Parts: sequence; structure tokens; C-alpha cells
Amino acid sequence: MKALLVEDEQRIASFVCAGLREQGFLVDHCEDGNLGYDYALSREYDVILLDVMVPGRDGLSILKGLRREGRNTPVILLTARNELDDRLQGLNLGADDYLAKPFFVEELVARIHALLRRVSGERQNVLSVGPLKLDRLSRVAEVDGRPVELTSREFNLMEYLMRSPGRVYARTQILEHVWGYDFEPQTNMVDVCIQRLRKKLNLPDSVAIEAVRGVGYRLRKPDSEA
Repeated sequence: MKALLVEDEQRIASFVCAGLREQGFLVDHCEDGNLGYDYALSREYDVILLDVMVPGRDGLSILKGLRREGRNTPVILLTARNELDDRLQGLNLGADDYLAKPFFVEELVARIHALLRRVSGERQNVLSVGPLKLDRLSRVAEVDGRPVELTSREFNLMEYLMRSPGRVYARTQILEHVWGYDFEPQTNMVDVCIQRLRKKLNLPDSVAIEAVRGVGYRLRKPDSEA
């Protein structure tokens, strides 16, 4: 899962980013509200964490703009202000949850998971393509009921391909979503990770991870779902 954190307090940002990454999240961090708003509009996230008081566009303004643009990405507000009026203002603007500082990162992670369950529903958090199943919350992968141990990076790559079986993803898209690169370095990281996944999963041809020459990769859609 991918999260955007808009927070200018470096100490808080550091422990939040570290805690989320330990739980398998990919995290983009912005210290400035204007840049954070641009990220939120131009990139795909599973959850957005907004500090209310950031330089540039503040958290409530970012939230208001996102909802005005029709973006329904779940948003949790982070703030040192815990007065009732502030909480109500954020919730009325479309925030999904509100967490006052100081907080434990474990509580934040639990709230994110609870929020995603509430917003998406449990079934949408389980991706299934043929014999392959990924539980996005428990981070468990199975093939024909057989558990397969994947690294965080491998799990995120497999999840990305499974969101749209049959769709071709360019290497640059995969690098940006799974590794967080917005450029294409001279690397074969994607190809190496795909090779490891193929070996670990040992998928049947009907749902194989296919290379599309000169473009990238796709997860073959089973004939029954074509």
C-alpha cells in the first residue's frame, strides 16, 4: 500500500515514515503543502496523512481541494490542536479520521488499517487472480492455498500487477509505484524482482507474469475472466 505524508516537523515525519515502511507501506513525504497537494492530485495513494499546520497550503486547504476535485482517497488529519471545533471542521471537510499529536505510530497504523477496511470493505482488500490470492491487510500471499513468503517489495509489485490483470505496465510505472522512483535509472531491478516472483510463485501459464517486449510486464488474465 502507498501513503502520502504531508508533515513539516522532521522528527515526526521520520518516525512516521520509518514505522509505516516497517509495515510494508511505500511512503512519499512532503514538507510543503503546495507540493503535497500536487502529489495528492498527480499520484495514486491508498491513504493520505495531512498535518493541519504546514508551510504553503495548509492541511485543511489540501483536504478541501481534494474533495472539490472529486478525489476520495482516505485522509487522516494529524495535528497538535485537539479542540472540538478543529476536529469537526476537518471531518466536515471530508476527513476520514483525526489523530492528535503526540501519538504512537502503532496507533496510526491501526487506524489506517481500520479506515481501509471501513472504506473499501474486507473483500476488496483481498485480491484474487486465478489460484493467486493476496491479502493486502495481513500481507499474506497464497497460491492454491499454499502460503508463499514474499518480501515487502515483491508483495507490492505483485499487488500492483494484480489490480488490473491483463494491463501492461511499463517499467517506469512499476519503478515509480513500487520503488518510488519518478525516473528510470539504468537498472534491472524490475526484471530481477519479476524473476524472483516467478520462481517463488510458480504460477500456471494461465496467470503467468508475462514480459511485453519493449514495454514492461503484465499479469495474464485467466481465460475465465477474459
